[in-house]
Amino acid sequence: MQKVLLIEDNSDLFALLKRNLEQEGFQVAGARCGLSAMDLFQIETPDLILYDTTLPNSKELAFFTGLQTHSRLAQVPVVCLTEPASEAECSAGLQRGKGDCIVKPFFVRDLIALVRRQIRQRAQSVRELKCGEVTLDPLRSQVISNGSAHSLTATELRLLQCLVARPGVVFTRKQLLYEVWGHDQVLTDRLVDAFILRLRKKIEPDPTNPVIIRCVRGFGYCFNERAGDSARA
Repeated sequence: MQKVLLIEDNSDLFALLKRNLEQEGFQVAGARCGLSAMDLFQIETPDLILYDTTLPNSKELAFFTGLQTHSRLAQVPVVCLTEPASEAECSAGLQRGKGDCIVKPFFVRDLIALVRRQIRQRAQSVRELKCGEVTLDPLRSQVISNGSAHSLTATELRLLQCLVARPGVVFTRKQLLYEVWGHDQVLTDRLVDAFILRLRKKIEPDPTNPVIIRCVRGFGYCFNERAGDSARA
């Protein structure tokens, strides 16, 4: 059974989230603040941390940033519950780690979907992926292509994982939006194009003539399952 550590000081919201998570088959461990959550970490490591960034204690920020460097928790995804004004700061804080944020107010079903996606992506991220001349090392958020190593942002990593894990499969832009960014209806297909361009600059021998991440006109993108052969041709 997958385990979620819920850190929420509002008793009503805590009870609501705990009940819904348990109904979905998750085991829930709870804490009213980050400081007491650290005590739970000494006993067991969760599969995901669900954390309210609006907790009142000033020491909570140190707890939140400490998650990114904790020896046991560095690879545990964090889903932050945040206010609209704090979304950008929260997202920036997660760039070097694993996780995502959801803005209050939110639908519980959307939160559950986000939790499931983060846990699934964590399970996928524990293994190194190699296809042709491209090697993806999720634990280091790094890709090696044509002998050169490049660091990836959290979003770039999720997008490249999705493509490399299923070489030759053509994904529509809407499918990639769902797989990488989730249910946010504000996002457009152009966001996918922008991130594909960023990835191509890091992994393609010639980004102006891409052969590794192919565009299938009228459909979307796919990872060339013979990328190494194409890159050397």
